[in-house]
Amino acid sequence: MGTRLQIQGDESVLLQVTHSNIKSFNADVRFSLQSTVESVKEKLWKKCGTSVGSMCLELYDDNGFKVSDLSDDTRPLGFYSPQDGYWLNVVDLDPSSLTSGGWLEDTSLVEKYKISDEAYDKLDGTFRKFKEKLAHQNPSSAGAKIADNYMEDLCSNIKVGDRCQVEPGEKRGIVKYVGQAENLGPGFWVGAQYDEPLGKHDGMVKGTRYFDCPPLHGAMVRPDKIKVGDFPEQDPFEEDEI
Repeated sequence: MGTRLQIQGDESVLLQVTHSNIKSFNADVRFSLQSTVESVKEKLWKKCGTSVGSMCLELYDDNGFKVSDLSDDTRPLGFYSPQDGYWLNVVDLDPSSLTSGGWLEDTSLVEKYKISDEAYDKLDGTFRKFKEKLAHQNPSSAGAKIADNYMEDLCSNIKVGDRCQVEPGEKRGIVKYVGQAENLGPGFWVGAQYDEPLGKHDGMVKGTRYFDCPPLHGAMVRPDKIKVGDFPEQDPFEEDEI
């Protein structure tokens, strides 16, 4: 391992983060090179659940070759010379951790609560009772179709290039598409490119490309789920609230 500090002129680095126990965990996270390894662990603890004391960090290059173990919590991250696109693997050393054994991924391990149709029908305030009440009040609503101009009026103040915030989750980004999307359903849709990899695609949905953006940064939402305005990109080093 080289001893060059990658701090001069480079204030941050974007790393791909994975987890030894959570195979589906894969996120691009930006870190300050001045941050100590311990502070990096604290940031990752809030994202993946592995405690700082049980966490070991492994740094790999963009070809998958191991660069180093981040073994000294007092060192700045830049001491290990990470580059954009490198891979940081979180190893959970606690055998009793909630992340072990697949508990956070394999839903088959969780005992399901089951109730018979007869018992469910006797309950008040269920979604089934709500649907029955709605159908009784408006019989035509059950078979109603969504109009082709559904939510078109909400798009009047939304245009491509606007900064936006999408609910739920207050995800911020930029508007990339406004219009209809037949393969998603009737009515109008808004395509957004998130600032962080919080989306589901790269602008292509069900074989149709609506816009271009980096992988996992794209989303197609209904106009009532999006607000446009002064929504600047959030500080990547801002600590999550506890």
